[in-house]
Amino acid sequence: MPSPTPPDLLIKARQPGFTLPHPWVRHWHGDNAFKSHFFDAMSLLFPDGERFFIDSVRHYRDQATDPHLQKQISGFIGQEAHHSREHDRYSEALRHCGYDLDYLEHRLKRRLAFVRKHLPPKVHLASTVAVEHFTAIMADAILQNPNWLAGAEPNMAKLWRWHALEESEHKAVAFDLYQQVCGSVWLRRRAMLHSTLYFTLDTFKGLVHMLKRDGLLWNWRVWRDGLGWLWGSRGILRPLVRTYLDFYKRDFHPWQHDNMQVILQYRREFDAVVEAA
Repeated sequence: MPSPTPPDLLIKARQPGFTLPHPWVRHWHGDNAFKSHFFDAMSLLFPDGERFFIDSVRHYRDQATDPHLQKQISGFIGQEAHHSREHDRYSEALRHCGYDLDYLEHRLKRRLAFVRKHLPPKVHLASTVAVEHFTAIMADAILQNPNWLAGAEPNMAKLWRWHALEESEHKAVAFDLYQQVCGSVWLRRRAMLHSTLYFTLDTFKGLVHMLKRDGLLWNWRVWRDGLGWLWGSRGILRPLVRTYLDFYKRDFHPWQHDNMQVILQYRREFDAVVEAA
C-alpha cells in the first residue's frame, strides 16, 4: 500500500538565526514558572534525543528504495541537526541560571547508551518513530492553537514555532522508512509504551528540579494552575489523547492527521525570514 505522505512534500532545514533572551528570563512563558519549565524540561531532552534519531534513520537510509524518501531523509537529518544545535544553546542558557542539567541529562544519556549497545537497530528506529509521533502531535497543537504560547517571550515563542513547523513537516519520515525495513506493528506499539513512560518521567523530573531551584516546588498554587493548564477542562494536553492513541492502530500513518494547511501558513513566516537573511 502506498504511503499517504504527500508526494510533493519538501523537507528542508532552515537556519532562522534565533536570538535567545539575554539576560535569560527564567519564567519566559508569561512570567509563569510551571509553563516555562514544562517547555524547558522537554527542551533539554532534544539534543541527545535528536542525535539518536538521526543515527537510527541514517543506519537504514541506504535501504530506502524510493528516491523521494531518500530526499526526505536528507531533509529530516538536516532539520534534526539544527534542532539539536539550537536546543544545546537553550540548555546552556538554563545551565547558566543554576539548573543542574548534568543531573537531569544523566538518565537519558545512560539509557540511550544502553540502547545503542545492547538493542538492535530496528529497535532504535521504532523508538524514533514513537517519539516522532509525540513531537508531531504537540507540534501540531502549538501551530493550531496560539494559546499554547500565549504571553511567551517573543523569541522563545518563535523558537518553539520553528521547531513545531519542522517536526510537522518530517513527522512521517522515520515511519515510512520503518515500514520499508521492518514494519512490525508489535514492535512499534511496544516502543511507544516505553517512550511514553520515559518521556513522561524525564519531563516531570526536569520540571520538578527547576521548580525546586526556583523555590516553588511546594507552592500548591503553581501545581494547581499548572496541572489545570495541562489536563483541566481546557487543558492543552487533553485534546491530544485521541490522536496519541491512534498510533496503536494497525493501519496508522502520521499523515492520517493531515495538517498541511497550517504547515503552509507557518512556512510563509519562516521561509520569508530565511530568504531575507
